[in-house]
Amino acid sequence: MTVPVAVAQFATGLDKTENLKLVREAITTAADAGAQLVITPENGMYNDPTNVGTDAGYPEPLDGPFLTGIRDTARAAGVTAVVGMAESVEGDARAYNTLAVVGPDGALIGVYRKVHLYDAFGYAESDKIIPAEVADPLTFDLGDLRFGAMTCYDLRFPEMARTLVDAGATAIVLPAAWASGPAKEDHWATLVRARAIENTCFVLASGQTGPRCTAQSMIVDPMGTVVASAGEQPGFALTSIGLDRVEQVRTVNPSLANRRFRVTPA
Repeated sequence: MTVPVAVAQFATGLDKTENLKLVREAITTAADAGAQLVITPENGMYNDPTNVGTDAGYPEPLDGPFLTGIRDTARAAGVTAVVGMAESVEGDARAYNTLAVVGPDGALIGVYRKVHLYDAFGYAESDKIIPAEVADPLTFDLGDLRFGAMTCYDLRFPEMARTLVDAGATAIVLPAAWASGPAKEDHWATLVRARAIENTCFVLASGQTGPRCTAQSMIVDPMGTVVASAGEQPGFALTSIGLDRVEQVRTVNPSLANRRFRVTPA
């Protein structure tokens, strides 16, 4: 059994109404092309990489208009969707950088709040975002596959992906807004493939497009082969993935079975 999956890419900004339209269109377009699972980029609800926004009230609760609109779209399209949003926190001016997984019935399957914040390369995500406590991994099942979720900068921490695989994940979804810059596109491609190779799992990486981000959304198989990619322009990449490929690779390369270390939260 295989599952048709898509990684969408586009660029969002300060206009939440326009952003919601972009995310909904991406989900619907990929679903119309046959996808059963659509991954959209980090910061789909609101994106302010240069800190020029003046609306301090942009974060929303999980029952706010952004996620409500996504739930309606997923239900209408009959797909599972992964979206990125700024989740408001009562009593704190900052927000959580949250991934929400919505099922084809419109139900909220679960959320993942970003653990590793992008305080690197001259940027301080923690100025506006709360670092989430390490919690049980977010996983969900589709077909024979179990998907685990992480966000953007988490990619630079191999133990993050390993905790998802330890929770049974055979595929990892990775929404991102991977900032452009010297060698950054190479870092993105290298690390996405590395996480797939070392964990012998699929990685579904969805990124914001330029000019601020690198795009290059891709789906990588457990051997590290890029089986679908979206290039640099807005759009999506679509392919089908299945457990048979994971099992085949893990038979040839049983590195998970051979490991002698375990991951323990700091």
